[in-house]
Amino acid sequence: MQYLKNLKSDLPASLIVFLVAVPLCLGIALASGAPLFSGIIAGIIGGIVVGSLSGSQLGVSGPAAGLAVIVLTAIQDLGAFEIFLLAVVISGVFQFLLGVMKAGIIGYYFPNSVIKGMLAGIGIIIFLKQIPHAMGYDKDFEGNLSFTQADGHNTFSQFYYMLESVSPGAMIISGISIAILILWEQKFMKNISLFKIVQGPLVVVALGIFLNMFLSTTDFALRADQMVSIPVAEGFSGFVKLFTFPDFSQWNNPQVYTIAITLAVVASLETLLCLEATDKLDPLKRTSPANRELKAQGIGNLLSGLIGGLPITQVIVRSSTNILSGGKTKISAIAHGFILLGSAMAIPTVLNLIPLSSLAAILFLVGYKLAKPSVFKEMLKKGKSNFIPFIVTIVGIVLTDLLVGIGIGLAVAVFYVLYNNYQKPFLFESEKHFDPNGKIVLQLSEDVTFLNKANIQRALNLVPNDSTVVIDASKSIEIHQDVIEIIEEFEINAKERNIEVEIVERNQKSIEVSPMTILEKKVKEYKLDPVMAN
Repeated sequence: MQYLKNLKSDLPASLIVFLVAVPLCLGIALASGAPLFSGIIAGIIGGIVVGSLSGSQLGVSGPAAGLAVIVLTAIQDLGAFEIFLLAVVISGVFQFLLGVMKAGIIGYYFPNSVIKGMLAGIGIIIFLKQIPHAMGYDKDFEGNLSFTQADGHNTFSQFYYMLESVSPGAMIISGISIAILILWEQKFMKNISLFKIVQGPLVVVALGIFLNMFLSTTDFALRADQMVSIPVAEGFSGFVKLFTFPDFSQWNNPQVYTIAITLAVVASLETLLCLEATDKLDPLKRTSPANRELKAQGIGNLLSGLIGGLPITQVIVRSSTNILSGGKTKISAIAHGFILLGSAMAIPTVLNLIPLSSLAAILFLVGYKLAKPSVFKEMLKKGKSNFIPFIVTIVGIVLTDLLVGIGIGLAVAVFYVLYNNYQKPFLFESEKHFDPNGKIVLQLSEDVTFLNKANIQRALNLVPNDSTVVIDASKSIEIHQDVIEIIEEFEINAKERNIEVEIVERNQKSIEVSPMTILEKKVKEYKLDPVMAN
């Protein structure tokens, strides 16, 4: 019922996602050294199949730029695209098994500061990467999020080279498109019923097609490489010939399995990161089941490989476009897949009239909304332990690529976690834990690791002679053996210093069984269906 109720929001959003997805699918296929139509196949499967099976209401799946280099190298190493497709099929099986083994929990170990940094970093890189397309310079493929580009330039150096190929026609189209999108974002426009139904990006694309046709008779005409370029088939039989099938005779080739495992691991990691980021953007703050997502992605990759498609992941550019375009449920992702299929079959010629500069304007807006100033102000208020990993993640993504940037941000975030853990090995409040008569209470933290050794040793050394110290471990779940040895050594030395030591032992009964284990048993006992468990 909720799906029918939200159709008025989901269908317009699906159209915008479709328009953004077309050049991304084609650009990633081109960068991967694969047939162009393989990108379209991956987009269709990602929308219809993965969208239907996934528990994510707003995530959109398709070919990912982060896999382009892996795919390009794999096709070259294996010697044929058909052999690579077999690796994609097997990677889908591996990915499904990761879901069965509940590997989706990995995604929950990434701090919010890193996830928000990922979103802002992608917003900045989308914005920067679209500037050349808006100017008519289209050497780098659509959807590329890496600092180093296939054309030999990088994100910043391409600004110099694009000046040699500035296209007045593309600039006119992108300039008018940006003005329309800004107008559509104004409050008074949102109060007009008609403009709630007719989305700004749809107007931009329609106007782009019209302006392109008008400029084609002038000196400002756009070149073919400045347009969407979807393969055009002659009739249904020609359309069927665009599909490719795996070479199953290579099933015993060990290199195929190596590539399949690589694809499964990288695609799963990218999917889990995007899933977490998409949930952060969701206005309703729904939690998507990670293990179910891995299973859905696995089935999607298996089918994509069987019919000639590229590997699939959940992708943040399309997912964020979906959310920012007003998508409410998974219907928008599924519908975008059907529109992609129908358009590829019936109207590829019309799609090829869309200027890339029109789509650049739409992505400018997406990029700005992901990295608007208010996001930076919000993170700054949360303190340096959140703000620094956030900024480091952004810089890492902009200057390297998605996964490396996240890895750098995660390393900094983990450093802060370890540092804070090091600083707080025990609880000590002067009013509660220090008796004027000389009794000192050190209440150990819930989890005391070897990183706390130095601070605990220092605290015990500060205990004055001829006093009484209580080491309270009643609330501790885990104490590292190194710390236990320090306490045991202190007990021996305390006798020499006339210090009376009282130890409050851990409540072993309460930690024999993990709290999560108890909760899981209760969930099964009452036959509940937790979202996180799927």
